[in-house]
Amino acid sequence: MASLILKPDREKSLLRRHPWVFSGAVARLDGNAGIGETVDIISAKGEFLAKAAYSPNSSIRARAWGWLDTPVDADYLRAKLDTAIQRRASFAEVDAYRLIHAESDGVPGFIVDKYGDVLVIQILTAGAEYWKETIISLLIELTGIKDIYERSDVEVRKLEGLEQKTGVLRGNPPEKVEITEYEIRFIVDITNGHKTGFYLDQRENRHMVGQLAKDRDVLNCFSYTGGFSIHAMAGGAKSVMSIDSSKEALKLGVENAALNGQASSNHEWLEGDVFQELRKFRDSRRDFGMIILDPPKFAPTRSQVNKAARGYKDINLLAFKLLQPGGVLVTYSCSGGVDAPLFQKIVAGAALDASVDAQIIRKLSQGADHPVALNFPEGAYLKGLICLKA
Repeated sequence: MASLILKPDREKSLLRRHPWVFSGAVARLDGNAGIGETVDIISAKGEFLAKAAYSPNSSIRARAWGWLDTPVDADYLRAKLDTAIQRRASFAEVDAYRLIHAESDGVPGFIVDKYGDVLVIQILTAGAEYWKETIISLLIELTGIKDIYERSDVEVRKLEGLEQKTGVLRGNPPEKVEITEYEIRFIVDITNGHKTGFYLDQRENRHMVGQLAKDRDVLNCFSYTGGFSIHAMAGGAKSVMSIDSSKEALKLGVENAALNGQASSNHEWLEGDVFQELRKFRDSRRDFGMIILDPPKFAPTRSQVNKAARGYKDINLLAFKLLQPGGVLVTYSCSGGVDAPLFQKIVAGAALDASVDAQIIRKLSQGADHPVALNFPEGAYLKGLICLKA
């Protein structure tokens, strides 16, 4: 087996069991290793550190499978997958949830979401791609689910030297699946929707929005297929306006509202750019009792943080201006490059520039089916605040 030899004193993160080895820490590769193949990670002093998947095209040159000198094979992967699946036992009565959460479950770059009797997988890294067929077979063995669809249509694969892929992997999965979330029904487009079809990480947060929405006029920005909107209306909102740039997403949102028997007269679906629409509302002096901001990633990496911070500040500033006194702002960032303290600082700056007083009444994150391994803090990607305007 090939070995990846580190430069002197570059093993500290691995000793803390962080799974990533960056190219700048690598002295050389001893032996031959193809993309995604397993290598030994060896310190400059010759000490074994980890078994890892090799990725010659990425700045993350290797991702650790584990820290014991044992073979990475089907049995090893079966144990990892089975452990992750058993930890989701409390979600057995939930229609849709994340089954495998990549590094946080010890399976770097491999995501599996369960929608009823369908699995949707997303492969982000060279190592996950290398073991793809083995892992798919193991998933069928461990879950009994035979319909599997792939949604590896993500930009990050290019950094790994991989092409984007989508399509049926096993069985005959449908294009759309119906799920139930806190007794609310949703149609999920697993073939064309965002991520693997739905934002499963926001399940508890959507429910919380419903509990806070009673008797409020709600504005849901970046609404996608109406997850927050449907929950808000189910919770007793007076009206909900949903804004998204995707006509297809809004169309599915309309279907979701109808699926739950919600009157079309209480919903308004607006195709447009959120930044522009918020400015129009400001100029026309329109206001709302609750505003939800759940934008896409503004900063996938730290190099984009400054630009992202301006974007987050702009939309939060506008939202504070549009909120009625006593109104609720529910605001999120899913950008890996923006940590929780920075996000809170940005929102605080937005309130200051809007000349409003506000309180944080709750901090939010992703659901328990999206765990964060303590040795991999990057897994805590979703940050949210519920703010109350004075």
